[in-house]
Amino acid sequence: MRGVPAYAGPERRKAPRWRPRPLRALLYLLGLVVLGYAASVIWLMTQETRLVFQAGETLSAGRPPFAFEQIDIPREDGARQFAWRMPLTSPPAAPWVLFLHGNASTIASHVNISHYRLLRTAGLNVLAPEYRGFSGLEGTPTEETLAMDARAAYDYMTGPGRVPPSQIVVYGWSLGSAVAVRLAAEVQQAAVILEGAPASLADIGQRRYPFFPIHLVMRSKFESIQKVHRIRAPVLFLHSPEDEVIPIAEGRRLYEAARTPKRFEEVSGGHVDASQVDESRFASVISTFLQQNGVTHTPAVHP
Repeated sequence: MRGVPAYAGPERRKAPRWRPRPLRALLYLLGLVVLGYAASVIWLMTQETRLVFQAGETLSAGRPPFAFEQIDIPREDGARQFAWRMPLTSPPAAPWVLFLHGNASTIASHVNISHYRLLRTAGLNVLAPEYRGFSGLEGTPTEETLAMDARAAYDYMTGPGRVPPSQIVVYGWSLGSAVAVRLAAEVQQAAVILEGAPASLADIGQRRYPFFPIHLVMRSKFESIQKVHRIRAPVLFLHSPEDEVIPIAEGRRLYEAARTPKRFEEVSGGHVDASQVDESRFASVISTFLQQNGVTHTPAVHP
């Protein structure tokens, strides 16, 4: 029939052309970034104990090349804690140092034994307590637990018939200096020595991880900068310009916040090796500092 189109078979439809959807792709990518960022923050939070404390699981094999005694520190909370007691044979009335070590070590680590040696050279008795979570002691190290452990050692030293606060020097190295600042801000002592001291571990962490809210997620901040002004005893700061772990600017910042009398001494050897590289100067500076501030060999009973 005229006017009727001839049958041309099934109509073929063209497949729609694929068109990119940039907004959806952008949102998908943004979601991945957010998830990855959140996972990284959670990882930092869960790994804080390992990153900050690096506690030694067993007591290191090192031992001092002089007589020492391992003693248990009695505690009201029942937690087990021990310390090394290292008295001089003479003079019997020398002041005592409460030595608080840093992370990634135990009281038997070589770096700490070098400190005991130089302190004895400076004419001082030494008591070095261990922290929970270190050297096989039960518990998890945190800022609060280390503060409790340092206080337990101090209370033991100053117990009835032992050492008066006027004959106690609180010495903190590295992380131990933050523990020492908190302790010294709360108790009496003759003097305080801080070596390789950070003003704030949270600030150091923030500089190392600038894209993460370290101050918000970090639990053990060790903000010594907020406590050091409460120390009333003379404070000696020892810091090496070659220190790559705790920059010397951190030590100077903490020094500026401390009240007088105080003294800042630059030493050689970096963060870990200064007590060995510059041992003779260490002993001389410490002895002079204590003598100038009236910490002398007066009668004291050994703990």
